[in-house]
Amino acid sequence: MTDAETTVGELSEGQVLRGILDRLPASTATVGPGDDAAVLAVPDGRVVATTDTLVHGPDFRLAWSSSVDLGYKSAAVNLADVAAMGARPIALLVALAMPDETPVSFVRGLADGLAQACAELAPGCAVEGGDLTVSDTLTIAVTALGTLDGRDPVRRSGARAGDAVHVIGELGVAGRGLNVLFTRFVDASGAPLPVTEDGRAALGPEDSQALDRQLRPRPPIIEALRAADVGATAMMDISDGLALDAERLADASGVTIAFDAAALGDDLALALSGGEDHGFLVTFPAGTVGPGQRVGTVQPRGEVAVTVGGRPWTGRTGWDPYRDWDAHRG
Repeated sequence: MTDAETTVGELSEGQVLRGILDRLPASTATVGPGDDAAVLAVPDGRVVATTDTLVHGPDFRLAWSSSVDLGYKSAAVNLADVAAMGARPIALLVALAMPDETPVSFVRGLADGLAQACAELAPGCAVEGGDLTVSDTLTIAVTALGTLDGRDPVRRSGARAGDAVHVIGELGVAGRGLNVLFTRFVDASGAPLPVTEDGRAALGPEDSQALDRQLRPRPPIIEALRAADVGATAMMDISDGLALDAERLADASGVTIAFDAAALGDDLALALSGGEDHGFLVTFPAGTVGPGQRVGTVQPRGEVAVTVGGRPWTGRTGWDPYRDWDAHRG
């Protein structure tokens, strides 16, 4: 029986785990996978920790994502949150809850995606442990750990009036990719259809790139760390849409974020509400030469948290799973 035919329900937990560990680079931790817990050396003495859970249905659709895609994305979204604090990612802990009919080949592809994301986005970061269990719903829960390397953490609450507002990374590209999925890869009822090679080949270059960014986000981790090094006053991962995340930063800092409409591009709605690009919203003191594109200024708190072109933004703000999930799993 091949891996494609064998399911996790036919193997022991140890056999499934071995199939994952065999796909991952060798651990560089003081104590890596294999004991009850990992032991990590953290030169800074402080650990930055975050966690995110991807659930089949509201967070991804198996019809649209390969196992490698899912491994890559589940790592990327957590690496971005660590970097948004000005910290260098050093380790991931991954918990998988899977139906027992899940193919072993799927689990190994997931491990490959995790390894690829760490190698490409945060070299030196690795999967150092986790957990396996059975569930009717495929769930991927990742905890990411990072070190500040002597920096102060960059928080959402540090923006001050007069600061420049920058965006590091892309805006609206992953949102466009989601639109491609919901228009090109669904049936008449709105249920997801598989993303096939033929279906990908039929897309134009921009839509193809957007689809790739939706399925495998590429947060600019190194640029976020450079932003912290040159004096960023506030920073956060842009995950749920620029307008919504800017509102969160503005509320935490007690300021108003004033965006320059022209700096956001031709499609304001997509730039402000697309989400999942996993770039970074950053503020710098006036005159600082920081990474990314300047897109606005920080103003004293006014009646609203976010303005665009001098007016309150009244369009869609971003993703809310309680509002936006359409209940199709796929």
